[in-house]
Amino acid sequence: MPLSLHAALVPSWLQILNSGKGWLDKAASCGMNEAELLDARLIDDMLPFAYQVKAMAVHSQGAVEAVRKGVFTPDFNAPPIGSLDGLRTKLDEAIAFLEGLDEAELEGMVGQPMRFEIGPKRLDFTAEEFLLSFSQPNFYFHATTAYGVLRAKGVGVGKLDYLGRLRLKQD
Repeated sequence: MPLSLHAALVPSWLQILNSGKGWLDKAASCGMNEAELLDARLIDDMLPFAYQVKAMAVHSQGAVEAVRKGVFTPDFNAPPIGSLDGLRTKLDEAIAFLEGLDEAELEGMVGQPMRFEIGPKRLDFTAEEFLLSFSQPNFYFHATTAYGVLRAKGVGVGKLDYLGRLRLKQD
């Protein structure tokens, strides 16, 4: 049986978005200065923790919304989120969007033209190529970076926190 685009993306996005909420809970309880944590980076030229979490929503919910429009342009503005609670809200919004996404709608996007634009650069994709070869890797890059920032700052998260709730076989 072929794997649908929805099955290839949405359940895993939901798994990691929900994990991200758990990371935020652990970060909130660690006693660290919240502003310092929101601006924390693995290295100086990297975008901060708050941006990494925002990008998880951008490369899941935002990617699907972009496919609906036929164009994706990255938003490099600072996240309009000034707290861990604000980041949690951003993740909650992405989760609610994905949980409400109609599988048939996503499947109906297969083959649809999609364009990535950044400055004068234009990259043409099909919807599925954009979602699977651009947004999905970016989603995991930003999720892993956010997780790595927390680890580097001493927040007590481990691999099981990253993985979150696994989708185990149901008898």
